[in-house]
Amino acid sequence: MENIQKIKNVYFLGIGGIGMSALARYFKFSGRNVAGYDRTPTALTDALQKEGIDIHFDDDIRNIPSKWNPSETIAVYTPALPDEHKELNWFQSQPIGLFKRAKVLGMICNEKQGVGVAGTHGKTTTSTIVANILDKTELGCGAFLGGISKNFRSNLVLPKNDSPWIVAEADEFDRSFLHLKPQLALVTSVDADHLDIYGAKEKIVESFEKFISQIQPDGKLVVKEGIELDTTKTQARVYSYSLKGKTDFATCNLRLNEVTGFYVFDLKTPGGIIANCKMNYPGLVNVENTVGACALAWLAGASANAIKSGIEDYEGVARRFDIRHRSEKKIYIDDYAHHPEELKAFINSVKALFPGKKLTGVFQPHLYSRTKDFATEFAESLDLLDKAILIPLYPAREEPMPGVSSAIIYKQMKMENKILAEREEVLKILKTDRNEVVLTMGAGDIDRMVDDIIELMEKLSNV
Repeated sequence: MENIQKIKNVYFLGIGGIGMSALARYFKFSGRNVAGYDRTPTALTDALQKEGIDIHFDDDIRNIPSKWNPSETIAVYTPALPDEHKELNWFQSQPIGLFKRAKVLGMICNEKQGVGVAGTHGKTTTSTIVANILDKTELGCGAFLGGISKNFRSNLVLPKNDSPWIVAEADEFDRSFLHLKPQLALVTSVDADHLDIYGAKEKIVESFEKFISQIQPDGKLVVKEGIELDTTKTQARVYSYSLKGKTDFATCNLRLNEVTGFYVFDLKTPGGIIANCKMNYPGLVNVENTVGACALAWLAGASANAIKSGIEDYEGVARRFDIRHRSEKKIYIDDYAHHPEELKAFINSVKALFPGKKLTGVFQPHLYSRTKDFATEFAESLDLLDKAILIPLYPAREEPMPGVSSAIIYKQMKMENKILAEREEVLKILKTDRNEVVLTMGAGDIDRMVDDIIELMEKLSNV
């Protein structure tokens, strides 16, 4: 069923995922019947239930709505489900369209003028800034975001005024982005990752080149300077961006406001300079993300005023350079970084923001395969800290690999001040920690520790 308009009922297998929940919300707000399954309750499933979506947590086909007409129904599933999942197997035996999330996202976005943000890092921040800028324009936009935007308080932005624009993260995992055929696209980075899927970096590059070949022929592509992509594979007009330099989009006169700790810059565009763009969100890495976002927004027709306004009131995304506590004694920042390049960019950005302060980082590796493939690179990135605490890795969708654990990163680290610890030991270690800045990093369930660490930081700040 390629025609999204004919669908009246949507069932989600794994409804609590960040991408799945955004789709569930979209269908609910557009008048469809929505229900779903997930393994465990979370803040996201709680929010969906409050919005009137029926969710259960037992893998039992009796919980699937029985009155829905199969010809007007689709089911959306996450690849993380095990093969023996009863509900998934039931749908596979029925005359009901069963699709991966990426396919359904493509069905929605390809009916509009899609804005696809691709790259192995920076997708969520960049796409959320694009949405925040376009929201300031007369047409507005819709958006499917990979995190909870603090501006929209959601991972979904519903289009206003029947806007033609819809912003989406073009995710390379499982080649999901190959379902998208956007009008505008941006590539932030093409680093080796998801080698359990791709096998080698060359295959990742090939996949990105296939993605850019799917941009509409009259569309536009923005690529970060230095990325090795064969842009002859696309008919779209190609633009470049960088933090500073001779690219089509870049900052000029970049400076740090010493009072606020945020950056100010002039933005160079093909149409001239947009002066005095003020950020209220930290990190040099995010200035670069902002330049990429501004490039897309400018190409979508956003005015200089909309761009400046969208930059200035951007509040960030939960778990992306998320300053959770700040006092004279202690600073605590939580971040989703889970690849060596992301860790390096995040830690260096924190150092630039708080020069001279000592950093303690708590890191939870994500996936056995990624830990095995990049143990050396993880060690090098974590060595940028003054003190590192490694907790057991988060397996996500993977079965254990013999000999692979957080210890293989720990053993390759050159710094002396490193600790291999269980989760329950972290607060005790941080209680006696003398460093001023504490970081938590990882894409697993390390975020469940955040509230306890905030509470501890508040106590230590008041001592």
